[in-house]
Amino acid sequence: MGSFVPGELVKNAGAISWSDVDSGEAALIAQCTSGDESACAELVSAHQRMVYGLALNLLGDHDEALDLSQEVFLRVFRTLSSFRGQSALRTWIYRIVVNQARNRQRWWRRRHRSDQVSLEQYLHTFGDVESRQDVLPDRLLASKETAARIRQALDRLPFDQRTALILREVDGLRYDEIAFSLDVAVGTVKSRLTRARQALRADLLGLRP
Repeated sequence: MGSFVPGELVKNAGAISWSDVDSGEAALIAQCTSGDESACAELVSAHQRMVYGLALNLLGDHDEALDLSQEVFLRVFRTLSSFRGQSALRTWIYRIVVNQARNRQRWWRRRHRSDQVSLEQYLHTFGDVESRQDVLPDRLLASKETAARIRQALDRLPFDQRTALILREVDGLRYDEIAFSLDVAVGTVKSRLTRARQALRADLLGLRP
């Protein structure tokens, strides 16, 4: 993924102040908002893999993920001066990725383009859940055929359920981090994850209506 140079986007940004952000991260953000392009490049370098990976998992297309990644960092540098430490910077960026991906999928739907998702890495990292009984048995991941079925089942999940599942199982976010990223309550996150896992299991067992 090519380097991103924010240039004029961050010049003359307002000062920021907050108390709950890591001092090193706070210093980096302050440098970015003052127009330090090397600091901006450092911020992009630290987060671009995460941004691209989530964009790819949500959109299922390499070129779309690259385009979305550029949009996300443009948005990050346009709004960085408003960041007040209400979350970790990484979680704040997750929120931007999700919002941009949701907007893009709405754009697709208006043009009758079906939703897609490509989770090549998902099947290698599926796990890290609070209750193992909510997860598909390991034996279901044993074959390429099953992997394809899981990807197709994920395609059919509503965007918000699929996003919650990806943030939890692929990116390993905590419930509170997912809640901030999706701008919902923690209880909503848990219910979406429950519905997503139930729907995924029912689909794979041939029980989907």
